[in-house]
Amino acid sequence: MPCNVVVVMDPIASIKIAKDSTFAMLLEAQRRGHRLFYVLPGRLTLRGGAAFADIAPLTVRDDKSDWFELGTASQHALTRGDVVLMRKDPPVDADYLHDTHILGFAQRAGALVVNDPQGLRDFNEKLAALEFPECCPPTLVSRDAAALKAFVAEHGDAVLKPLDGMGGRSIFRARAGDTNLNVILETLVGAGLTGNGRHLAMAQRYLPEIVDGDKRILLIDGEPVDYCLARIPQGDEFRGNLAAGGRGEGRPLSDRDRWIAAQVGPEMTRRGMLFVGLDVIGDYLTEVNVTSPTCIRELDAQFGLNIAGLLFDAIEARL
Repeated sequence: MPCNVVVVMDPIASIKIAKDSTFAMLLEAQRRGHRLFYVLPGRLTLRGGAAFADIAPLTVRDDKSDWFELGTASQHALTRGDVVLMRKDPPVDADYLHDTHILGFAQRAGALVVNDPQGLRDFNEKLAALEFPECCPPTLVSRDAAALKAFVAEHGDAVLKPLDGMGGRSIFRARAGDTNLNVILETLVGAGLTGNGRHLAMAQRYLPEIVDGDKRILLIDGEPVDYCLARIPQGDEFRGNLAAGGRGEGRPLSDRDRWIAAQVGPEMTRRGMLFVGLDVIGDYLTEVNVTSPTCIRELDAQFGLNIAGLLFDAIEARL
C-alpha cells in the first residue's frame, strides 16, 4: 500500500546523485509508488505535543542535470502512515539532537522513523563500535593528553580522532616520539600545559591493513549486503574516506567481515537501526555509522544490486 515517505536531508539541490545514498532511497520509494515529500531544512516543529514538518511534494529523476522537482510546501503532522527518513549528515550537534527529539514525538504518533531517533542519540558513531569490543582494535577514549601520549608510545603507531567528525576530517596519525604529538593533542582535546583537555578524543592502534582499504559494510535490518566498498587511500594519504580522496573498490565480504556483522547486526535490529554502515579495516571494526551511511550507489553500479530495494522491503514489512 502506498505511503508518505518524508525525507529529512541536507539541501537536495547540492547533492551528487551518482554517490548519494539518500537519492537511491528516494528513487526506489518512488518506483514502488510511495508519495515523496521533502522537509525544508530546519522546518521540523512541535505544536501541542505533536510533531509537524513543512514539507513539499518531491519528484526525483536519475538525471544529473535535472534530478528533482519540488511542489508547493505545506505543514503536515507526522503520524501513522508516514515513513520518515532521517538522513541529515553530521555533525550531531544540539540542533541535530533536537530534531531527533521531535521525530521521537512523530514515532510515538505512529510514524516509522528510519533510523530510530533514540538510537541516533545513543550511538555516537565512534563510540558505538566499542559496544562490541571483541571486534575492535586496541582503543582509548580520553581527555587526558598524557594518557593518549602513553597509548601512542605503547602501540608505536596510532590514529587519533575527534568523536564528532565525519569524512576523515581532523584524523591524525602519530608515531611514538612524534614531535607533532603535543600539537595534535592540543587540537583534539584542547589540552594546555596541564594536559587536562576539554574534549574527548579517540586513539586506536594504527592498522597497516588500511593500505588495502577501509571497508564499508552495509547492514539492512541487521543483515549484511553481500559486498562491501573498500575505500583505498591514494598517494601519500593514509585516510581511505572518499571525501579525503580515497578510491572506492567493491569486494565480496570475507568470513571475518560476516562474523563482525553477525556480532553487531542483532543489536542494531533490536534498537530499530534499519540502515547501518560498518567501517572495517583488516579484521577490525572501527566505526558504526547510523546517521547517514552511504555507498549504496557505488555498490549498486558495480554489482548490479538494488540495496535501497532491500531497505524498502524491510520498511514495508514494518508497515
